[in-house]
Amino acid sequence: MELRKIGAVRGGEVFDGGRFTARDVYLAGGLTVAEEAQADGEELDASGCYVIPGLVDIHFHGSAGADVSDGDAEGLHRMGAYEASRGVTAMCPATMTLPEDVLLRAAEVAAAYEPAANEADLVGINMEGPYISPGKVGAQNPEHVRNPSVDEFRRLQEAAGGLFKLVDIAPEEAGADAFIGALANEVRISVAHTTADYDTAARAFAEGARHLTHLYNAMPGMHHRTPGPIPAAAERDDVTAEIIADGVHIHPAMVRLAFNLFGDERMILVSDTLRAAGMPNGVYDLGGQDVTVDGYEARIDNGALAGSVSDLMRCLYVAVREMDIPLVSAVKAATANPARAIGLEGRYGTLAPGAVADVVLLDKQTLEVRQAVLRGRAL
Repeated sequence: MELRKIGAVRGGEVFDGGRFTARDVYLAGGLTVAEEAQADGEELDASGCYVIPGLVDIHFHGSAGADVSDGDAEGLHRMGAYEASRGVTAMCPATMTLPEDVLLRAAEVAAAYEPAANEADLVGINMEGPYISPGKVGAQNPEHVRNPSVDEFRRLQEAAGGLFKLVDIAPEEAGADAFIGALANEVRISVAHTTADYDTAARAFAEGARHLTHLYNAMPGMHHRTPGPIPAAAERDDVTAEIIADGVHIHPAMVRLAFNLFGDERMILVSDTLRAAGMPNGVYDLGGQDVTVDGYEARIDNGALAGSVSDLMRCLYVAVREMDIPLVSAVKAATANPARAIGLEGRYGTLAPGAVADVVLLDKQTLEVRQAVLRGRAL
């Protein structure tokens, strides 16, 4: 697929990390460049638009009828095309609680992925299961829950060619301390699907865990005598927290509270979408379980929420328009913060010179995507 090359994006208000600035953005060779003299390609009119980096989703399972855990190359390409069309230009899809052979196949297929011109980059894999608590499985399959295993993770990481950027654990389960101690310098470890109390979570963060998966969901809530894992994470400047701002999972007041607790430098918007994202209502598979989708809700048979069907761009919209999160904070949480969390700072999630030339034009009135530029070419 041949896409037109863009050399300059002119006339918009450009996201510069902490503010929007009226300036032009220059592109060449698939990267952003500092000067107009270096630009190579057509001009794109961004009048009436916010100009932001392509979004980076570090926790979603699938879209367009596909799921990364399927281990299906064609499905990954459908996901890549759908995500790019929604301004999500870098994807780090999440696997589920599944047997090792299924995860190995998914890892191998992901490692072989090469995006077409209209498809998002696959910048990592998020291993959401199987090292979770049997008491907080959520929509994960309890049959395949198991204790953390350093050896298993390293086998999977080898099959993935190093693509696993996040791995989830319940720190109260047997083997969790040893897992963190062995792997904290090799992968970002996230506390997730957990029954951990404050002390257990605080110990995990002290030992090297650095992330909290879908804040509030599948973990104990906050109470003044039993604070749980959320305050343990908030107290540390080196721990990031992700949140699903789809308007279904979490009340707007609690999303605002999270941004106040962690600050917009540590909050990360994620979609947690299923294969049903971009698809009609119906029944879909998630890790071997049926999920019924009705509008923006997805539930398993027992009525529990089972991920989202709102892609990350819609989550950004909901955060700003329905939850009163400042646009600058929401953009930061969907671009620079997730990129930094998985070791891609300066390459994705920014429009600074030298970054991959992923640019999204948002209509200033509606916040809808008016145009996406992927690796310097207009979609």
